[in-house]
Parts: sequence; structure tokens; C-alpha cells
Amino acid sequence: MNVTILRKLPPVEEIIKAFPLSKKAEEQIEKDRQEVKEILEGKDSRLLVIVGPCSAWPKEAVVEYAKKLKPLADKLKKHLKIVMRVYIQKPRTTIGWTGPVNQPDPFTSSHIGEGAKYCREMMVKVVEMGLPIADEAVFTHNAKGFIELLSWVAIGARSTEDQEHRVFASSLDCAVGMKNPTSGSIEIGVNSVVAAQYPHTAVFDGNEVQTSGNSHAHLILRGGASGSNYSAQHIEEARGYMEKHKIKNPSVILDTSHDNCRVNGIKHEENQACVIREVMASFKEKPELMKTVKGFMFESFIKAGCQKVDPKAPEKLDMGGLSITDPCLGWEQTEKLLVEAVEFKKAMA
Repeated sequence: MNVTILRKLPPVEEIIKAFPLSKKAEEQIEKDRQEVKEILEGKDSRLLVIVGPCSAWPKEAVVEYAKKLKPLADKLKKHLKIVMRVYIQKPRTTIGWTGPVNQPDPFTSSHIGEGAKYCREMMVKVVEMGLPIADEAVFTHNAKGFIELLSWVAIGARSTEDQEHRVFASSLDCAVGMKNPTSGSIEIGVNSVVAAQYPHTAVFDGNEVQTSGNSHAHLILRGGASGSNYSAQHIEEARGYMEKHKIKNPSVILDTSHDNCRVNGIKHEENQACVIREVMASFKEKPELMKTVKGFMFESFIKAGCQKVDPKAPEKLDMGGLSITDPCLGWEQTEKLLVEAVEFKKAMA
């Protein structure tokens, strides 16, 4: 093969042992996973909200954000099920930083062994606070050590047409959101949900296995090359495809970022709030949409906006919770938006 061995990776078991999860936290993850599933099943009327940094870096700021989010999540839990984004893997359109799991220090070369330790420690700290966490499955081959910490998983727009990611989604114990592809095709997005809900034969850890199919696989609408896709018309289109394919627990999560918040080709973090408000207004006109739309996801950090990483000037980087990837809503905006969502839920009850 056309590869060069850089170093031997530490056994995953060693990393898990170094950063163990308490029994209480294990039980909480099972509870959180079940609650998410019940929202998708329609048994729990709360909105599912996936919120947090675009990329989980640096860990100190991520943990500080979690400390802010936990009391708010507790306060709003009657109406919202809040799951924190702790995204350690980043897909790239071409090339770029692929997240702290591969490169825990953006100013030095990749080191996956150190990245695994960095991310496991960070994730465990957040989970031990009592917050459910989410990640996007980009690198399915190194899921062990992380996947058991998650209460919700996303398969990204560049991955949902890939058979390996569809099979991986089919094998998961937790709910998994399948994004529409970067083209914006809702039909292809639903095809990915069909594949994830179906059993598959595959190779896992040197064994031939059959996955069980994930009945809680659902669609994430994130816009695409042709524009946004969060309108009532788009939601009804998605519902039609799901009915056609007899999807179990037919559900949509609206991603308010990515191509759903672009204006003239540029992503603006504040537009995420506009998207949520527009959707809530459409719910008032067509309450039946709420049977399909089970929640939102948006990108939020301590500080609003984003920054570029300058390899020649690491000292200029703001380490206090300002995104180094996509622009995020700041904490004050996030808090206000989540409270607005609760007021909306109360009004619609």
C-alpha cells in the first residue's frame, strides 16, 4: 500500500482505562439515549436540540461552555431535550484540519494517539457533568472509545451516500441523524435513512456480522448547493418520501447552519436564529409540521463568530471559546434563543 507508518497507536483499552466513565454516567447515557428515541417516536413531546461548538477545540473552552449549558439545560428540560455537540471529527470539502481527534494542536503535525486521549478526556468530563453529547461519525474505523459516550450521532452531508457510513449507522444503539447530501437532495437524504434502518452484512473487527438496522435513523435537513431546505414545502416533501418508503419513526431535525444559513454564499452565524424563528412561525400556520420536525441543531460557542488559524502567529489565536471552523452563535444569543424555543413550545401546547 502507498502509506508510511508514522507510529504505533496505543491500544484503545489503555485510553479508556486512563479516562474511565463512572457507573452513574453510563446509566445516564442509557437514559439520555432512550429519551432521544422517545422524542423521535412521538412519545415525548419535547423538542430535541443539538447545540454546541462547530468543532470541539480547545478542550478547556469546550468544558467551560458545558458548564454554562448544563444549568440552562436543567432549567429548560421540561420543554427541550438538549444534547451538546462535542464534535471531534471534521469533514473537509477538500483539505484542512480534520479535528482534534487527529490533530489536537492545530499548530503542530497530526498525532492520532494524542488526539484520542485529548478527546476522550474532554468527552468524559462533559458527560460526567450530566450532559448528553453528540458527534459526527467521520472516521468510522476508530469509533471505539468514543461511540459509547454518545447519546446521538450524525452522519454528515459528504458521508450519507457512502455505504460504509450507512452500514455503521445501521449498527448503532443510539439514534442517528442522516444529513441530506451537499447537493441538497431531500430524496437522497431519505434514501440514506432507508439504508440506515435496514440490516446489512459487513466486516467488524475481523468478524463477518449482520447489523440490526437502526429504527431511530432520521433525516437532517441542512440545505445544499441549490439553497436552503427548511421551509414548510421542503418538510412536506421529506414527509412524502418517508411515507413512500415506510420509514419507521419518520422524523426531521433541522440544521440551521451550513447551507440553511448562507446569504450570498456566505455563512452568517446570526442567521441560525432567523431560521429557527422562521420555522417556529411556519409551525403556527401549519401545526401538523411538528409531527415531523422533532428538533433543531445549531452551532454555538462562548463567543460569536469565528477566527482563522495563522500557523505563523499561534499567540494571536483566541483560546477562550471562539470557533476555528464555522461561525457560531455566542453564549448570550444561544441562551436567548433556547428560552424563545421554550416560550414557543408553551404557546403551542
